Amino acid sequence: MHHKTLTAVAAGLGLFALPALTGCGSTGGKPATDSRTVTVVSHNSWSASKNVLADFEKRSGYHVRFLEDGDAGQAVNKAILTKDNPQGDAFFGVDNTLLSRALDNGLFQPYTAKGLDRVGAAYQLDKDRHRVTPVDYGDICVNYDKAWFAEHKVTPPQTFADLAEPRYKNLLVTENAATSSPGLGFLLGSAASYGDKGWPDYWKKLKANGVKVVDGWDQAYYQEFSGSSQGRKAGGDRPLVVSYASSPPAEVVYAKKRPGTAPTGVATGTCFRQTEFAGVLSNARNPKGAKAFVDFLISKEFQEDMPLNMYVYPVVRGAAVPPEFTEYGPAAEHPETLAPGKIAADRDQWVKTWTSLVLK
Repeated sequence: MHHKTLTAVAAGLGLFALPALTGCGSTGGKPATDSRTVTVVSHNSWSASKNVLADFEKRSGYHVRFLEDGDAGQAVNKAILTKDNPQGDAFFGVDNTLLSRALDNGLFQPYTAKGLDRVGAAYQLDKDRHRVTPVDYGDICVNYDKAWFAEHKVTPPQTFADLAEPRYKNLLVTENAATSSPGLGFLLGSAASYGDKGWPDYWKKLKANGVKVVDGWDQAYYQEFSGSSQGRKAGGDRPLVVSYASSPPAEVVYAKKRPGTAPTGVATGTCFRQTEFAGVLSNARNPKGAKAFVDFLISKEFQEDMPLNMYVYPVVRGAAVPPEFTEYGPAAEHPETLAPGKIAADRDQWVKTWTSLVLK
């Protein structure tokens, strides 16, 4: 999830060139034709421990081949354009901000995964037809640089409203809502918080308060944000960034010398819940293998392996979360959410309005 920047949220509007697929996994880059190979199309944040994947291959008898197709928006768009002759059998990584587009375009075939009864009902956004299976969730939230706020003796913001206050002028960097998944999530969070009529005025206030907009998460977090180790080296001078609730544990886990506390904090009143799904592609050549893979994604083994690989939370009840998560990056207790139908109806218009308000 961390590196998932969308090169065009208006996927399907032809706003970007389609990249070549890159292949990886146990069968190399050759097209899969035999029935013992299952090809999984994903965004490029896919990650799993080798031994966990090897367990699945051994138990199921399938070889898994991954095609990582850029970010979530690109991957969904490409899958829609090629749905009659798909690149793979299963798809992982469509999230609730893009789900309606995938479903409306008939991308997935119905399949009720084994073990779905162990997945929290709140994540099952297609529970009548089961075209997609929830796999993980995370919260898009503003992160803050603890050291900066301590040094300047300023209380970190906690809510959307706080961010528009004069004391936070020129401190926030966010991602472009038209080109980035967290950027879009932050826009949707503000729309959920302020309503259809109120969110444009809120963004006018943020713009007047010096919000900086960059293309994607990598640039925002690793170049502009003063709280990440890379950002500090790059001269980043913004102590507020739109990122994830799981970014603080990542800062701890990846530190050369593990700190006692996370160097970054989360403004818990700015969070938007993002859920990711997987599904069997409508014209999969190996639907049986795809179904086995989807089952595997909600197995306890995979769900418990996932947090420290992709920095997301499991959706299966009883799956243990690593201590780093509970200690340094607990999920938001009251995140903003929007119904998939609402996102479907308003997303593209909201992005257009946001672009004209904030970028012009």
